[in-house]
This record gives sequence, C-alpha cells and structure tokens, in this order.
Amino acid sequence: MKHPLDVTRDVLAGGDLADAVRLAIIAELDAISFYLQVARRTQDRAARKVFEDVAREEKTHVGEFLALLKRLDPDQAEELEKGFREVEEMLEERRES
Repeated sequence: MKHPLDVTRDVLAGGDLADAVRLAIIAELDAISFYLQVARRTQDRAARKVFEDVAREEKTHVGEFLALLKRLDPDQAEELEKGFREVEEMLEERRES
C-alpha cells in the first residue's frame, strides 16, 4: 500500500482501495480523539460545542467508510459481524449471571 497522499498517482481498486478506506477510518478515528480531547480541555463553551459537533460528524464518516469497507472486503465484513456477535454474547452472559 502506498502512502495515503500518493493515492492520486494510481487508480485504486480491489485490495488497494480497501486499504485506502482502512487508512481513512484510522484518520477519522484520530480526528475524533483529537477533537474530543480539545473539547474536554477547553473552558470556552462555543469552542467546545464546535469541537464536539465536528467530532460527531467524524463519527458519521467512520460509519460511511465502514459501510464501504464491508462492500469492498466481504471477509472484513464477516469478521466485523463475528466480533459484534461475540461481544453481544459476552454481555448477555454477564446479564444472566
């Protein structure tokens, strides 16, 4: 996989496109973390609202990219669903005990 800034040099398809989407998800998650850290550390209410709003938008972007990744990489989609089910089962077991 090429550096994310090099994506304009070649046509992305298949595994390379899926890798680019994974990098986009990482970038969005990093942005969310940064914006929320700033929001938590500022006393300026207006700035806090802006940073929280932008973080919320980035969360939407993560969902969009995850949906695209699931389409591009069916194995990834299957593993994501498997992970969701495993957590649900663990939580259900805890509720029952």
